[in-house]
Amino acid sequence: MDKPSEPPFEPPHDSVREAPRPALLARAYGAGRRLARGLVDVALPPACMACRAAVNEPGCLCAGCWSRMGFIERPFCDRLGTPLPHDAGEGAPLSPAALADPPAYGRARAVAVFGDVARDLIHALKYADRLDVAEPMARMMARAGADILAEADALVPVPLHGLRLWRRRFNQSAALARFVGKRTGVPLRTGWLERRRATTPQVGLDRTARLRNVAGAFAVPEAARAELRGRRVVLVDDVFTTGATIDACVKALTRAGAKRVDVLVFARVVDGRGAPIS
Repeated sequence: MDKPSEPPFEPPHDSVREAPRPALLARAYGAGRRLARGLVDVALPPACMACRAAVNEPGCLCAGCWSRMGFIERPFCDRLGTPLPHDAGEGAPLSPAALADPPAYGRARAVAVFGDVARDLIHALKYADRLDVAEPMARMMARAGADILAEADALVPVPLHGLRLWRRRFNQSAALARFVGKRTGVPLRTGWLERRRATTPQVGLDRTARLRNVAGAFAVPEAARAELRGRRVVLVDDVFTTGATIDACVKALTRAGAKRVDVLVFARVVDGRGAPIS
């Protein structure tokens, strides 16, 4: 616990010197930011990221949305990142699904089960150009994926095809990865993976159709292969549904020489629970 600060020493009046200019500038800058923040809060009171109800601080959830978020906490499967019904004790617990059908990636981590609140946040970022939610979402992702991020050499967002990127104007996965990188210090590498073939939207497709839809759609550029080889990568996306897109990306990175590929998403579908993907 921090010790209480002692009263500042006040020298005699004739020994007081002018504070160093950098310190004065820093204090003035901080005061200006606080004033600007106060004026913004008066004009636009902070609102819940999901439902827009009034909250005390910007970039947070109200109590109601927080309680319905469906956060994924331990115990969870060490490979899939899915919740487990009980603590398995010592060691890294694995779910029956991970044992029966091990994924192409190393480990996956998610903030929450895909439900109403998580869907609203993802849709706000993805379809409503709500870039203001990207940083707080990434903050939660950095916390949820702390163990895999501690071992990562680079963050690689799931890429959009050039035409879709032009229509949407930004890649939501890259926006999340950028803020995760700023918070953790893990470098972002958007050029290590590209989507070379436009695919139809995955909404409404089952897993088999999704796998067929993204087969061969992702590749590592030849110029990036030398830098990628032997690296531990965290693949970043907004939502994990059937895993078809994640699987295709992981295999492309692995074939190009990545030592390990883990996965970090904001939300994931778990055993059909949560709101439908739309």
